[in-house]
Amino acid sequence: MTLQQLKYAIAAAEKGSISEAAKALFISQPSLTNAVRELEKELNIVIFNRTNKGISISHDGEEFLGYARQVIEQASLLEQKYLSGKPMKRHFSVSSQHYSFVVDAYVDLIRELNADEYDFSLKETRTFEIIDDVRMQKSEVGVLYISNFNEKVIRKFIRENDLIFHGLFKTSPHVFISKKHPLAGKDIIELCDLDDYPYFSYEQGSYNSFYFSEEIFSTLERKKNIRVCDRATLFNLLIGLNGYTICTGVINRNLNGKDIIARPLNADETIAVGYVTKKNTTLSPLGEMYVRNLINRTKNL
Repeated sequence: MTLQQLKYAIAAAEKGSISEAAKALFISQPSLTNAVRELEKELNIVIFNRTNKGISISHDGEEFLGYARQVIEQASLLEQKYLSGKPMKRHFSVSSQHYSFVVDAYVDLIRELNADEYDFSLKETRTFEIIDDVRMQKSEVGVLYISNFNEKVIRKFIRENDLIFHGLFKTSPHVFISKKHPLAGKDIIELCDLDDYPYFSYEQGSYNSFYFSEEIFSTLERKKNIRVCDRATLFNLLIGLNGYTICTGVINRNLNGKDIIARPLNADETIAVGYVTKKNTTLSPLGEMYVRNLINRTKNL
């Protein structure tokens, strides 16, 4: 097994096509095909399923490619340090549901690192993709919540993908509304109080199951529903349409502004927020720094 073979397999996976990967790598298609087949033979696994329509990544291939990306990244860091003579460019990625404390911890990490060069990624995304990103090691850490309602399904999904859930804090449900909302003066909001107002939730794509919803009480019927993908869009619509969403209640006014407030919801439910990591994999120094910042940012919540 060589670094070149790993790069070839990664390129084929990213392009979704042997021929397109060969063009991008400036090699012949037979050369790329043979390199991948030799790799599969040596490791005794099938990385790609071949059909008349092209290739698809197998289950074993998904796991293998996650490790392959790590190897190539580490090799790149070695080359930068010892061959180019330049400082190493640090790489780190996090996938998360839409939480302001995740951003705060990310800012803390970059300030603490104080590096001249880095290549970081913070992806606010869907619940399924958070788990898949960490499983494939596209992200080292994923942040999401577990509730009484979704716990069995989410924990099973986490376990089946060889991940571990680490709890950060527990809280009760809160309602995010505009400070000018008709319900803003209430100390505690009842579910029935919300009947006539637009309900906002984050779109979950093909995995739009109640259990993967970022908002609890996702099974309730509502008169007005609006799904969004972006946190800023959601907050702007909350203000403009007197809408609401149900979440942890954690607000960073520097990030979210002063126009959004959180009010407790009278409901028998608990939200446990935490992060997932790859099982049997040690966090990188950057991963450890980020998790430490996450804990510091959430220890008083």
